[in-house]
Amino acid sequence: MSTYGTTRHRDSPAAAGYTGKDRTTDYHTTLFRRLTWEGTVPLEIRVDPKELPANSDRGLECYFIQAPRVSYLPLLMPEIRRFLMDVVFDEAAAKVLREEDWWFESEEGTLLKWHWPIGLIYDNHAISASVKASSIATLLATPMRLVLHLASPPTEKLLLSPSAEACKQAFMGQLKEADFIRWGNTKRMTGLRKADQDGIWEGIKERRCSAFLPVCYSRFWPDNFDDYWRVASKVTPTTAPTRSQSPGPPPSSASMHGRPPSADPAGPSDRDGAFNVRSVPVRVYLPDGPVLQDLVPPLVEDGSPHILSHYLSNHIPLLFPPRPPTPPPSRTNPKPHAPDVPECLTPPDSEMAWLGACMAGADGWLNICVGISK
Repeated sequence: MSTYGTTRHRDSPAAAGYTGKDRTTDYHTTLFRRLTWEGTVPLEIRVDPKELPANSDRGLECYFIQAPRVSYLPLLMPEIRRFLMDVVFDEAAAKVLREEDWWFESEEGTLLKWHWPIGLIYDNHAISASVKASSIATLLATPMRLVLHLASPPTEKLLLSPSAEACKQAFMGQLKEADFIRWGNTKRMTGLRKADQDGIWEGIKERRCSAFLPVCYSRFWPDNFDDYWRVASKVTPTTAPTRSQSPGPPPSSASMHGRPPSADPAGPSDRDGAFNVRSVPVRVYLPDGPVLQDLVPPLVEDGSPHILSHYLSNHIPLLFPPRPPTPPPSRTNPKPHAPDVPECLTPPDSEMAWLGACMAGADGWLNICVGISK
Protein backbone atom coordinates (compact mmCIF):
# COMPACT_ATOMS: atom_id res chain seq x y z
CA MET A 1 0.00 0.00 0.00
CA SER A 2 2.14 2.82 -1.26
CA THR A 3 -0.47 5.50 -0.73
CA TYR A 4 -2.51 5.45 2.44
CA GLY A 5 -5.85 7.22 2.27
CA THR A 6 -7.28 9.10 5.22
CA THR A 7 -10.78 9.77 6.42
CA ARG A 8 -10.15 13.50 6.28
CA HIS A 9 -8.77 13.85 2.78
CA ARG A 10 -10.68 11.40 0.62
CA ASP A 11 -10.05 13.35 -2.60
CA SER A 12 -6.44 14.28 -2.04
CA PRO A 13 -4.06 14.33 -5.05
CA ALA A 14 -2.27 11.29 -3.63
CA ALA A 15 -5.42 9.27 -4.23
CA ALA A 16 -5.93 10.51 -7.78
CA GLY A 17 -4.84 7.18 -9.28
CA TYR A 18 -7.53 5.19 -7.49
CA THR A 19 -10.77 4.17 -9.12
CA GLY A 20 -13.95 5.25 -7.39
CA LYS A 21 -14.47 1.76 -5.94
CA ASP A 22 -10.88 1.55 -4.68
CA ARG A 23 -11.13 4.92 -2.98
CA THR A 24 -14.41 4.02 -1.28
CA THR A 25 -12.97 0.76 -0.01
CA ASP A 26 -9.83 2.49 1.23
CA TYR A 27 -11.98 5.10 2.94
CA HIS A 28 -13.95 2.46 4.85
CA THR A 29 -10.79 0.59 5.78
CA THR A 30 -9.22 3.77 7.11
CA LEU A 31 -12.40 4.71 8.93
CA PHE A 32 -12.44 1.50 10.98
CA ARG A 33 -8.71 1.65 11.60
CA ARG A 34 -9.11 5.20 12.85
CA LEU A 35 -11.96 4.17 15.15
CA THR A 36 -9.74 1.44 16.59
CA TRP A 37 -6.82 3.85 16.94
CA GLU A 38 -8.84 6.62 18.59
CA GLY A 39 -10.75 4.37 20.98
CA THR A 40 -10.39 5.10 24.71
CA VAL A 41 -11.54 3.44 27.93
CA PRO A 42 -12.34 5.02 31.33
CA LEU A 43 -10.05 4.09 34.22
CA GLU A 44 -10.27 4.93 37.92
CA ILE A 45 -6.85 4.51 39.54
CA ARG A 46 -6.72 4.44 43.34
CA VAL A 47 -3.64 3.96 45.52
CA ASP A 48 -3.92 1.05 47.93
CA PRO A 49 -4.89 2.83 51.20
CA LYS A 50 -2.71 0.44 53.23
CA GLU A 51 0.36 1.61 51.29
CA LEU A 52 -0.21 5.37 51.35
CA PRO A 53 2.78 7.14 52.90
CA ALA A 54 2.31 9.22 56.02
CA ASN A 55 1.05 12.77 55.51
CA SER A 56 -0.61 11.84 52.22
CA ASP A 57 -3.83 13.60 51.26
CA ARG A 58 -6.27 10.69 51.59
CA GLY A 59 -9.09 12.60 49.95
CA LEU A 60 -7.33 12.85 46.58
CA GLU A 61 -5.65 9.46 46.12
CA CYS A 62 -7.98 8.61 43.21
CA TYR A 63 -7.08 9.51 39.62
CA PHE A 64 -9.43 9.31 36.61
CA ILE A 65 -8.23 9.02 33.04
CA GLN A 66 -9.68 8.27 29.60
CA ALA A 67 -6.85 6.02 28.42
CA PRO A 68 -6.15 5.10 24.77
CA ARG A 69 -7.01 1.48 23.98
CA VAL A 70 -3.77 1.01 22.04
CA SER A 71 -1.57 2.26 24.88
CA TYR A 72 0.02 0.36 27.77
CA LEU A 73 0.08 0.83 31.53
CA PRO A 74 3.82 1.66 31.68
CA LEU A 75 3.15 4.60 29.35
CA LEU A 76 0.63 6.00 31.84
CA MET A 77 3.02 5.86 34.78
CA PRO A 78 4.73 9.27 34.28
CA GLU A 79 1.39 11.10 34.28
CA ILE A 80 0.08 9.14 37.27
CA ARG A 81 3.29 9.81 39.18
CA ARG A 82 3.10 13.52 38.36
CA PHE A 83 -0.43 13.67 39.75
CA LEU A 84 0.46 11.81 42.94
CA MET A 85 3.59 13.86 43.59
CA ASP A 86 1.80 17.16 42.99
CA VAL A 87 -1.42 16.43 44.85
CA VAL A 88 -1.23 13.38 47.14
CA PHE A 89 2.30 12.75 48.43
CA ASP A 90 4.53 15.13 50.32
CA GLU A 91 8.20 15.77 49.47
CA ALA A 92 9.50 13.14 51.88
CA ALA A 93 7.38 10.41 50.30
CA ALA A 94 8.31 11.55 46.80
CA LYS A 95 11.99 10.94 47.55
CA VAL A 96 11.45 7.41 48.88
CA LEU A 97 8.94 5.94 46.42
CA ARG A 98 10.36 4.16 43.38
CA GLU A 99 8.28 3.89 40.21
CA GLU A 100 9.84 0.51 39.34
CA ASP A 101 8.17 -0.96 42.45
CA TRP A 102 4.67 0.05 41.37
CA TRP A 103 2.14 -2.46 40.01
CA PHE A 104 -1.58 -2.71 39.36
CA GLU A 105 -4.44 -4.97 40.33
CA SER A 106 -8.09 -4.83 39.40
CA GLU A 107 -10.58 -4.07 42.16
CA GLU A 108 -11.30 -7.82 42.30
CA GLY A 109 -7.62 -8.63 42.92
CA THR A 110 -6.59 -9.71 39.41
CA LEU A 111 -2.99 -8.88 38.57
CA LEU A 112 -2.77 -6.65 35.47
CA LYS A 113 -0.15 -7.48 32.87
CA TRP A 114 2.26 -4.79 31.71
CA HIS A 115 2.46 -6.14 28.15
CA TRP A 116 -1.30 -6.23 27.44
CA PRO A 117 -2.82 -3.23 25.63
CA ILE A 118 -5.10 -1.21 27.90
CA GLY A 119 -8.09 -1.90 25.66
CA LEU A 120 -7.53 -5.66 26.04
CA ILE A 121 -7.19 -5.32 29.83
CA TYR A 122 -10.48 -3.41 29.93
CA ASP A 123 -12.34 -5.85 27.65
CA ASN A 124 -11.01 -8.91 29.49
CA HIS A 125 -12.17 -7.40 32.78
CA ALA A 126 -15.59 -6.68 31.26
CA ILE A 127 -16.16 -10.25 30.06
CA SER A 128 -15.03 -11.67 33.41
CA ALA A 129 -17.48 -9.36 35.20
CA SER A 130 -20.23 -10.20 32.68
CA VAL A 131 -20.70 -13.60 34.35
CA LYS A 132 -22.10 -11.82 37.41
CA ALA A 133 -23.54 -8.64 35.87
CA SER A 134 -27.03 -8.33 34.41
CA SER A 135 -25.87 -6.39 31.33
CA ILE A 136 -22.47 -6.15 29.65
CA ALA A 137 -23.52 -2.77 28.21
CA THR A 138 -23.62 -1.38 31.76
CA LEU A 139 -20.09 -2.66 32.41
CA LEU A 140 -18.73 -1.01 29.27
CA ALA A 141 -20.16 2.35 30.36
CA THR A 142 -18.43 2.49 33.75
CA PRO A 143 -14.76 3.07 34.61
CA MET A 144 -12.61 0.08 35.39
CA ARG A 145 -11.26 0.46 38.92
CA LEU A 146 -7.54 -0.19 39.29
CA VAL A 147 -5.62 -0.46 42.55
CA LEU A 148 -2.08 0.94 42.42
CA HIS A 149 0.40 -0.75 44.74
CA LEU A 150 3.56 1.13 45.66
CA ALA A 151 5.79 -1.74 46.81
CA SER A 152 6.53 -5.49 46.68
CA PRO A 153 5.72 -6.22 43.02
CA PRO A 154 5.15 -9.94 42.20
CA THR A 155 7.88 -9.97 39.56
CA GLU A 156 7.52 -13.73 38.88
CA LYS A 157 3.94 -13.11 37.68
CA LEU A 158 4.38 -9.73 35.99
CA LEU A 159 7.04 -11.16 33.65
CA LEU A 160 8.16 -7.64 32.64
CA SER A 161 9.51 -4.61 34.43
CA PRO A 162 7.24 -1.53 34.32
CA SER A 163 9.67 0.37 32.11
CA ALA A 164 8.65 1.75 28.74
CA GLU A 165 11.66 0.05 27.13
CA ALA A 166 10.63 -3.42 28.35
CA CYS A 167 7.11 -2.75 27.11
CA LYS A 168 8.48 -1.69 23.72
CA GLN A 169 10.45 -4.93 23.37
CA ALA A 170 7.34 -6.98 24.18
CA PHE A 171 5.30 -4.92 21.69
CA MET A 172 7.83 -5.45 18.90
CA GLY A 173 7.87 -9.16 19.70
CA GLN A 174 4.10 -9.33 19.30
CA LEU A 175 4.33 -7.52 15.96
CA LYS A 176 6.92 -10.01 14.67
CA GLU A 177 4.88 -13.00 15.86
CA ALA A 178 1.77 -11.62 14.12
CA ASP A 179 3.86 -11.03 10.99
CA PHE A 180 5.05 -14.65 11.00
CA ILE A 181 1.53 -16.03 11.46
CA ARG A 182 0.24 -13.95 8.53
CA TRP A 183 2.98 -14.57 5.99
CA GLY A 184 5.05 -17.52 7.26
CA ASN A 185 8.07 -15.28 7.84
CA THR A 186 8.99 -11.97 9.46
CA LYS A 187 10.50 -10.34 6.37
CA ARG A 188 8.05 -7.45 6.41
CA MET A 189 8.93 -6.50 9.98
CA THR A 190 12.66 -7.16 9.79
CA GLY A 191 12.78 -5.40 6.43
CA LEU A 192 11.66 -2.13 8.00
CA ARG A 193 14.32 0.45 8.70
CA LYS A 194 15.23 0.96 12.34
CA ALA A 195 13.64 4.41 12.17
CA ASP A 196 10.37 2.92 10.90
CA GLN A 197 10.30 0.25 13.61
CA ASP A 198 10.91 2.89 16.26
CA GLY A 199 8.29 5.08 14.60
CA ILE A 200 5.57 2.49 15.19
CA TRP A 201 6.30 2.53 18.93
CA GLU A 202 6.62 6.31 19.00
CA GLY A 203 3.14 6.49 17.49
CA ILE A 204 1.80 4.53 20.46
CA LYS A 205 3.61 6.84 22.90
CA GLU A 206 2.31 9.98 21.19
CA ARG A 207 -1.22 8.57 21.27
CA ARG A 208 -0.77 8.38 25.04
CA CYS A 209 0.16 12.04 25.33
CA SER A 210 -2.88 13.35 23.48
CA ALA A 211 -5.23 11.61 25.89
CA PHE A 212 -4.22 13.90 28.75
CA LEU A 213 -5.09 17.12 26.96
CA PRO A 214 -8.34 18.91 27.77
CA VAL A 215 -11.02 18.45 25.12
CA CYS A 216 -10.89 22.13 24.20
CA TYR A 217 -7.23 21.70 23.13
CA SER A 218 -7.57 18.33 21.38
CA ARG A 219 -8.14 19.87 17.94
CA PHE A 220 -4.76 21.63 18.18
CA TRP A 221 -2.89 18.42 19.01
CA PRO A 222 -1.16 16.86 16.00
CA ASP A 223 -3.03 13.78 14.75
CA ASN A 224 -0.43 11.00 14.39
CA PHE A 225 -2.82 8.37 12.99
CA ASP A 226 -1.63 8.93 9.41
CA ASP A 227 2.04 8.93 10.45
CA TYR A 228 1.58 5.68 12.35
CA TRP A 229 -0.28 3.88 9.57
CA ARG A 230 2.12 5.09 6.91
CA VAL A 231 4.58 2.64 8.47
CA ALA A 232 2.13 0.05 9.87
CA SER A 233 0.51 -0.40 6.44
CA LYS A 234 3.78 -1.92 5.20
CA VAL A 235 3.21 -4.99 7.40
CA THR A 236 -0.61 -5.06 7.48
CA PRO A 237 -2.71 -6.76 4.77
CA THR A 238 -4.62 -4.56 2.34
CA THR A 239 -8.36 -4.75 1.79
CA ALA A 240 -8.69 -2.81 -1.47
CA PRO A 241 -9.78 -4.95 -4.45
CA THR A 242 -7.24 -4.99 -7.25
CA ARG A 243 -9.28 -5.85 -10.32
CA SER A 244 -10.57 -3.16 -12.66
CA GLN A 245 -13.76 -3.98 -14.53
CA SER A 246 -17.02 -2.41 -15.52
CA PRO A 247 -19.15 -1.84 -12.47
CA GLY A 248 -21.72 -4.48 -11.71
CA PRO A 249 -25.20 -3.96 -10.35
CA PRO A 250 -25.41 -1.76 -7.24
CA PRO A 251 -25.24 -3.70 -3.98
CA SER A 252 -28.45 -4.32 -2.15
CA SER A 253 -29.22 -2.31 0.96
CA ALA A 254 -28.86 -5.48 3.03
CA SER A 255 -25.30 -6.07 1.87
CA MET A 256 -24.36 -2.43 2.34
CA HIS A 257 -25.46 -2.53 5.97
CA GLY A 258 -24.18 -6.05 6.67
CA ARG A 259 -20.48 -5.20 6.57
CA PRO A 260 -18.11 -2.59 5.14
CA PRO A 261 -16.58 -3.18 1.69
CA SER A 262 -13.73 -5.66 1.87
CA ALA A 263 -11.42 -7.54 -0.42
CA ASP A 264 -13.00 -9.76 -3.04
CA PRO A 265 -11.58 -13.27 -2.69
CA ALA A 266 -12.61 -14.08 -6.24
CA GLY A 267 -10.44 -11.38 -7.74
CA PRO A 268 -6.91 -11.80 -9.05
CA SER A 269 -4.12 -12.51 -6.59
CA ASP A 270 -2.90 -9.65 -4.46
CA ARG A 271 0.08 -10.91 -2.47
CA ASP A 272 -0.50 -8.28 0.22
CA GLY A 273 -4.26 -8.79 0.37
CA ALA A 274 -6.15 -9.87 3.47
CA PHE A 275 -7.42 -13.02 1.73
CA ASN A 276 -3.92 -14.14 0.76
CA VAL A 277 -2.39 -14.36 4.22
CA ARG A 278 -1.60 -17.84 5.54
CA SER A 279 -3.51 -17.19 8.74
CA VAL A 280 -5.10 -14.31 10.67
CA PRO A 281 -3.39 -13.60 14.04
CA VAL A 282 -6.27 -14.21 16.46
CA ARG A 283 -6.55 -14.79 20.18
CA VAL A 284 -9.82 -15.59 21.96
CA TYR A 285 -10.34 -14.61 25.60
CA LEU A 286 -12.97 -16.32 27.75
CA PRO A 287 -14.29 -15.19 31.16
CA ASP A 288 -11.78 -16.43 33.75
CA GLY A 289 -10.59 -18.99 31.23
CA PRO A 290 -7.60 -19.77 29.05
CA VAL A 291 -6.49 -17.76 26.05
CA LEU A 292 -7.20 -19.69 22.83
CA GLN A 293 -4.96 -19.36 19.81
CA ASP A 294 -5.11 -21.38 16.61
CA LEU A 295 -4.48 -21.00 12.89
CA VAL A 296 -7.30 -19.06 11.22
CA PRO A 297 -7.20 -19.25 7.41
CA PRO A 298 -8.95 -16.36 5.65
CA LEU A 299 -10.96 -18.76 3.46
CA VAL A 300 -12.74 -22.02 4.30
CA GLU A 301 -12.53 -25.21 2.26
CA ASP A 302 -15.17 -24.19 -0.30
CA GLY A 303 -13.33 -20.91 -1.01
CA SER A 304 -15.82 -18.67 0.79
CA PRO A 305 -14.66 -16.13 3.39
CA HIS A 306 -14.04 -17.48 6.88
CA ILE A 307 -16.57 -15.64 9.06
CA LEU A 308 -16.64 -15.05 12.80
CA SER A 309 -19.61 -17.29 13.61
CA HIS A 310 -18.02 -20.22 11.74
CA TYR A 311 -14.72 -19.70 13.58
CA LEU A 312 -16.40 -19.53 17.02
CA SER A 313 -18.67 -22.52 16.40
CA ASN A 314 -15.62 -24.59 15.41
CA HIS A 315 -13.51 -23.59 18.40
CA ILE A 316 -16.14 -23.01 21.12
CA PRO A 317 -19.11 -25.17 20.04
CA LEU A 318 -20.65 -25.26 23.52
CA LEU A 319 -20.97 -21.47 23.58
CA PHE A 320 -21.54 -21.03 19.86
CA PRO A 321 -23.32 -24.13 18.52
CA PRO A 322 -23.19 -24.46 14.72
CA ARG A 323 -26.12 -22.78 13.04
CA PRO A 324 -28.43 -25.45 11.55
CA PRO A 325 -29.47 -25.11 7.92
CA THR A 326 -32.58 -23.09 7.24
CA PRO A 327 -35.59 -25.42 6.93
CA PRO A 328 -37.48 -25.44 3.61
CA PRO A 329 -40.59 -23.27 3.32
CA SER A 330 -43.84 -24.86 4.35
CA ARG A 331 -47.47 -23.92 4.57
CA THR A 332 -47.20 -23.26 8.30
CA ASN A 333 -43.81 -21.54 8.02
CA PRO A 334 -43.59 -19.66 4.69
CA LYS A 335 -40.52 -17.61 5.70
CA PRO A 336 -38.26 -19.80 7.84
CA HIS A 337 -35.32 -18.30 9.78
CA ALA A 338 -32.32 -20.10 11.19
CA PRO A 339 -31.86 -19.74 14.96
CA ASP A 340 -29.81 -16.74 16.04
CA VAL A 341 -26.28 -17.24 17.28
CA PRO A 342 -25.56 -15.91 20.80
CA GLU A 343 -25.56 -12.13 21.06
CA CYS A 344 -22.26 -10.65 19.92
CA LEU A 345 -21.10 -7.04 19.79
CA THR A 346 -19.31 -7.91 16.55
CA PRO A 347 -21.63 -9.06 13.72
CA PRO A 348 -21.34 -12.85 13.49
CA ASP A 349 -21.00 -12.75 9.68
CA SER A 350 -17.89 -10.52 9.86
CA GLU A 351 -15.06 -11.86 7.71
CA MET A 352 -12.02 -12.90 9.73
CA ALA A 353 -9.68 -11.58 7.02
CA TRP A 354 -11.34 -8.15 7.12
CA LEU A 355 -11.33 -8.06 10.94
CA GLY A 356 -7.64 -8.94 10.96
CA ALA A 357 -6.81 -6.16 8.49
CA CYS A 358 -9.01 -3.41 9.94
CA MET A 359 -9.82 -4.16 13.58
CA ALA A 360 -6.60 -5.69 14.89
CA GLY A 361 -4.70 -3.92 17.65
CA ALA A 362 -1.57 -1.91 17.10
CA ASP A 363 0.46 -5.05 17.89
CA GLY A 364 -1.10 -6.82 14.89
CA TRP A 365 -3.34 -9.18 16.87
CA LEU A 366 -7.10 -9.53 16.57
CA ASN A 367 -8.34 -10.04 20.14
CA ILE A 368 -11.81 -11.56 20.49
CA CYS A 369 -13.29 -11.32 24.00
CA VAL A 370 -16.31 -13.54 24.63
CA GLY A 371 -18.66 -12.27 27.33
CA ILE A 372 -21.82 -13.78 28.80
CA SER A 373 -24.95 -11.81 27.94
CA LYS A 374 -27.90 -12.48 30.22
